[in-house]
Amino acid sequence: MQHTRPSGGPPLVGRDAGNPDAGRVALLLDSAFLLLLAAALSRYLTHHADSPWIPWVIGLSTALAVAQPTASWLEYRRPAAPDRPRRWPVALVVALWVVLVLLAPSFAWCAVPLIYTGLRALPAKAAIPLVAALTLLVVIAEIRLPGTADATLVLLPPAVAALATGVFLFMARQAARQRALIADLVRTRRELAATERREGTLAERERLAMEIHDTLAQGLSSQQMLLQAADRTWDTDPATARTHVRTAAEVAARNLAEARRFVHDLAPAELADGGTIDGALRALAERESAESGLPVRFHLDGTPVPLPTAVQSALLRIAQGALANVREHAGASAAAITLSYLGDQAVLDIADDGQGFDPSTGDRRVSGGARGYGLPAMRARLRQLGGTLTVESTPGEGTVVSAAIPLEQR
Repeated sequence: MQHTRPSGGPPLVGRDAGNPDAGRVALLLDSAFLLLLAAALSRYLTHHADSPWIPWVIGLSTALAVAQPTASWLEYRRPAAPDRPRRWPVALVVALWVVLVLLAPSFAWCAVPLIYTGLRALPAKAAIPLVAALTLLVVIAEIRLPGTADATLVLLPPAVAALATGVFLFMARQAARQRALIADLVRTRRELAATERREGTLAERERLAMEIHDTLAQGLSSQQMLLQAADRTWDTDPATARTHVRTAAEVAARNLAEARRFVHDLAPAELADGGTIDGALRALAERESAESGLPVRFHLDGTPVPLPTAVQSALLRIAQGALANVREHAGASAAAITLSYLGDQAVLDIADDGQGFDPSTGDRRVSGGARGYGLPAMRARLRQLGGTLTVESTPGEGTVVSAAIPLEQR
């Protein structure tokens, strides 16, 4: 990134509007200019009381006393566009000063504030020649002053002008680099804020996707199975069919409650009001057995310890997702849920005696396939909690899905 302006670009100081430091510097230099102007006018009137040019000198001094602060105020309060610097105020001030110096050489030292005005308002390629011209005029004016000629009158003005110009250009370029750095920092902060918003949006989408997969999708699948069973037995066994319909209605009501809860990022209904994870898993096993006809047993190993709500919610959702896979893909005759407390970690195992598969072949049921979200959602939940997911399966011998969450990190 180019931080400094090319020599023919906009003024090196840049846009000072609203910068209190720039305003103070401008006020200081304008005050110095008016003081020098007043001193030069006083000297002229004292030494040339009989000069016919006195009205002209007084009039030009008054005009210059108005024009210089006005030009400075315009540059500070109403800066021109960077690619179109405002030249006429500087030209007017310089023209008035040149005529005044030709009439009264003692006004030459007013050139120091004018050098700043030119450097501040004009591009470098125009400001530097102007400074050189002003310096030359100062030298000529000093030589014209009455008295013995002194070499310092020729050497001092160029030295002062060169020093002032060099310091000004250096400080201006430093300020330009600082402004560019600040602009980069502001832009970087905005980009970081936008990235954080995008990441937050993606995280919320992932959360909703997992919740939908583990609750609504499974509930809809259960409703579909129950309604299909009711349809098959409606004519031959109306009582059983009505039972299936009532169960499907209960599943729909529970899904509606779950939807409302995860929209508000609340814990699952089974864990609300002080419910425990082992009680929620036991209720899940009983409900799955009643709704799908697949016998599901629950086992608890070890001594239960209090788990954070996030861990309990994750374990419950993982169990729901694993049972949905068993119901839809495994062709199993039985399944088991086991929650084990092993001291430094909690382990949830969901096992079935179904057809199994070869995990090394990337079976569609494991990788997600057309359905796409079962095991990836489980891994995402565990990754957020520092846990791991393990899938063990052999064709014809069933499958075990194991989720382990370390307790010390919690």
